Amino acid sequence: MVSTELAEVRATALAAVEAAEDLAALEAVRVVWLGKKGKISRLMQRMGRLSADERPAFGRAVNELKGEVSGALATRRTALKRAEGAARLAAERIDVTLPGRPPRLGSLHPLTQTRREIESIFQRMGFAVERGPEVESDYYNFEALNLPPDHPARDMQDTFYVGPGRVLRTHTSSVQGRVMARREPPIQIIAPGRVYRRDSDNTHSPMFHQIEGLLVDREVSFGDLKGVLQSFINQIFGRPLPLRFRPSYFPFTEPSAEMDVECVMCGGSGCRVCGHTGWLEILGCGMVDPNVFDLAGYDTSRVSGFAFGLGIERIAMLKHAIPDLRLFFENDVRFLEQF
Repeated sequence: MVSTELAEVRATALAAVEAAEDLAALEAVRVVWLGKKGKISRLMQRMGRLSADERPAFGRAVNELKGEVSGALATRRTALKRAEGAARLAAERIDVTLPGRPPRLGSLHPLTQTRREIESIFQRMGFAVERGPEVESDYYNFEALNLPPDHPARDMQDTFYVGPGRVLRTHTSSVQGRVMARREPPIQIIAPGRVYRRDSDNTHSPMFHQIEGLLVDREVSFGDLKGVLQSFINQIFGRPLPLRFRPSYFPFTEPSAEMDVECVMCGGSGCRVCGHTGWLEILGCGMVDPNVFDLAGYDTSRVSGFAFGLGIERIAMLKHAIPDLRLFFENDVRFLEQF
C-alpha cells in the first residue's frame, strides 16, 4: 500500500518537473514538492504512525524519492537555463558581415564656413591674416585709432569695460595699431575675430564676428579700395554685383564711406529685406586718417592706406537668406544641419 502510494507521488512529481516551461514555473514545482510544507516533506510526518518495523524502509523510500525529485529538478533547471541562453543569443544575434553604422559627423558652423571663405578670398588677393586679443587695452581699441578719452565717437561703441584701461574690444580695428606699432609699411592684412558691444536684437548681438582690412603702402588711393572690395563682393556672392559708396564718418578714416551692394534678394528691384531701396548696407571703409599714421610713427608724406570692416554674420545672412541673427547662436541642430 505504501509503496504504491510512493510510486504515484514519484510519477506525479517527475511529471510536474518535466512540465515546467521556465525557471519560475520550475521553482514553483520545487516549493510544492520539496518545500518545508511540500508534499514529500509531509510524507515524513507519517513516520510517527508507522510501526517500528515499517519505519526504516519507509524512511529510506521517502529519502530516495526526495533525492530523485531533487535530481530531476537540477537536470530540468540546467536544460531551461541552456534554452533561455540560446533564445537570448538568437534574439540578440548580430550579423557581423553587415556593414557598420558610421558615426554621425558634425560640420563647421556656418559662421566658421563664412569666415574661412572670406579669409581665403582676401588671401588670394595678397592679404595676410593677423589676430589680436579680445580683452584689449583702451589705447589700442580707441586712442591708437584717433579716439582720445574725450572723443564723442566712443559713445557709438557701447563698450564693455572689464577693468581700468581694459575693454572687450569693440572692433578688430584694434589689431591695426598693434601691427603698425611693430612693422613698417608695406602692410596688407585682414584681422578676423570676435568683438563685443552692448546691443541685442534680431540683427544685432552683444558678441559678433568682424573682419578688419588694412592696406598701407605708397600712393594707395580710394580707387584701390573700391577695386579690392568689388573683387571681394563678386567672389563671395559668386557673381558681379553693383556697389555704391555713401559718405560717412569713422574716427580712424578720412574720407569715410558706407558701402552698399545691390540687394541679393530682389536684384535691386526693391523688397522688404532692402526696405524697397534695392540696396543693402554691407560694410564701412575709408582712407586711413593721417592722425592714425602719426600715432603709429609713419611718415604721412610717404605712405597712405585704406581700411574696411565687415560683419561676418551680415555676409552669412545675405549669402544664405537667413532672416534672424539669433539663429547662429541658438545651436538648433535643424538649422545647423543645413550647412
